[in-house]
Amino acid sequence: MKLPFILAKRFVAGESFTESIPKAQYLNAKELKLTLDLLGENVSDRAKADETVENYIKLLDGIKEQGLISSISIKLTMMGLDIDRQYCKDNLFKLLEVAKNHGQFVRIDMEGSDYTQVTLDLFKEALKEFGNKTVGIVIQAMLHRTKDDIAELAELNADVRLVKGAYKEPAEKALQNMAEIRTAFKEYAKVLLANTSFPRFGTHDDELVNWIRDYAANENLAKDAFEFQMLYGLREETMVNLTQLGYCTRVYVPFGTDWFPYFSRRLMERKENIFFVLTAMFKK
Repeated sequence: MKLPFILAKRFVAGESFTESIPKAQYLNAKELKLTLDLLGENVSDRAKADETVENYIKLLDGIKEQGLISSISIKLTMMGLDIDRQYCKDNLFKLLEVAKNHGQFVRIDMEGSDYTQVTLDLFKEALKEFGNKTVGIVIQAMLHRTKDDIAELAELNADVRLVKGAYKEPAEKALQNMAEIRTAFKEYAKVLLANTSFPRFGTHDDELVNWIRDYAANENLAKDAFEFQMLYGLREETMVNLTQLGYCTRVYVPFGTDWFPYFSRRLMERKENIFFVLTAMFKK
């Protein structure tokens, strides 16, 4: 039985791009840039993967037609990574060719740790072909391997969004303690701020937001030398305030009918999110 969309509407802008347009326009009007994401993951047949690629291309076209200030975020498992690596690469390069011709940007999301290496490998191949003005990557601070990955990506001057990590991972692969994850995040942020041209930081954590602001100021970095990113439905007022203070900001705006896995991860992150959902269910 499919759950009603009302459960997810705080965190998901709509079940289609068309439904999401008013929310996107509203956020752009507040001078917030966006990254739009067609939700879904782990496509297992080529017809669905081909359809996804075409939908991503339509999304790029729609962003241009609507005049939205937005990049897009994608998942490689939606483009056939579980089917065949070369097939996925071909699909990725097809999409990036369109993005480059449009002057648009595509962010490859990071998925569970089983996909980390192949995702990074495909990203590096794409970066070599299309450059950091067309394609970027997401890195999770919680993973033990991230120290080495960040160093390599910094050498490549990759466009990186650093996040804590939302996937449940075993202790042998990832930090489990939030204080340790915050410490790792700060160390990796230092590397990105020192060695890449425009790092992005995806976090709602006030401690990390304030630390990044203070560290950047102490290093005499301009407020527009990096970007704060937060999720749709969370901390909008904070994002507006950061924008008004002169910082670059971007909201991750997901949409689509396959919203349940994303919705579940949002509920697991914070108890307050469960309260928001319950309120929406019983709100008249």
